Amino acid sequence: MSDLPKSVRINEEGPREGFQFEKGAIPTARKIELIDSLSKTGLKQIQTVSFVPPKNVPGMADADEVVKGFTRSPGVRYTGLWLNDQGLKRALATGKLDVTGTLSLTASEKFLLRNQKRTLKENLAAQHAMVKMYKENGVPVERAGLMAAFGCNFEGDIPVQHIVAMVQQMLDIGAQYQLDLKVVSLADTMAWATPLSIKRVVGAVRDKFPDLQISLHLHDTRGMGIANAYAGMEMGVAIYDAAVAGLGGCPFAAHRGAAGNVCTEDLVFMCREMGIDTGIDLEKLIESALLAEEVVGHPLPGCVMKGGTLDRLRQKIREAA
Repeated sequence: MSDLPKSVRINEEGPREGFQFEKGAIPTARKIELIDSLSKTGLKQIQTVSFVPPKNVPGMADADEVVKGFTRSPGVRYTGLWLNDQGLKRALATGKLDVTGTLSLTASEKFLLRNQKRTLKENLAAQHAMVKMYKENGVPVERAGLMAAFGCNFEGDIPVQHIVAMVQQMLDIGAQYQLDLKVVSLADTMAWATPLSIKRVVGAVRDKFPDLQISLHLHDTRGMGIANAYAGMEMGVAIYDAAVAGLGGCPFAAHRGAAGNVCTEDLVFMCREMGIDTGIDLEKLIESALLAEEVVGHPLPGCVMKGGTLDRLRQKIREAA
């Protein structure tokens, strides 16, 4: 497929992805300040926190306080992340988040054992339990996600046919419980993806399941984030997770200097220059990126927040002419 999408949806994950990864404590008020700033950029979805045990992820110990403190903006969905029924109960108890269910599997058993202390078989069984809990609480389930879909630091390359088979497993669970799974997220959790593997995996999944929407969750540890996003767009993928200023990383990936998701403002800049609509105000997003860097107190990898947009230069050149 060579036709680029006319518009792209970007789901912001910086507040959750970033603050769970930072080594030092981030004041709750500053987390709230960043979420409120992002709410004014035109983003339609912001993942705010993860509901996980503080002993495992100390940076999320104040998740409930963060959710209580931010201000909702009209038209923006505010989400959280959880890995079990206890986390879901906490998310529901906030009364403030947009809670929807996701089936979640992991392609690498070795990573799954490190990340959730489960085998593939145990995790598959856990999805049945989660679906039942979603149904009991009236939580819709329209999405499935597969972590380590492009490779693993502990298992190596993941065969494409294994990815397709695991997507089928998620769809089978959905069919068993009469779920209308509309989107499957393929996550490059440990930054193994390259443009070629993006095209191979996305192509194989789309060939097998042509009616599914595919979204991509891309990490930038090896600098491939933007290139992989572009490869996804060439395959028609129009939904992406991203992190403002390049915040974050995976605390269980065993990387040196593991990077977070593809940088939101860099992705928006690329889309804008390609004529792909995101609905996001890039200048306001850059302000949020600079704020994120101030909040964490160290340089972040985003490029456009440092180099600025080409529109600024075009305007300057016009004014000088």
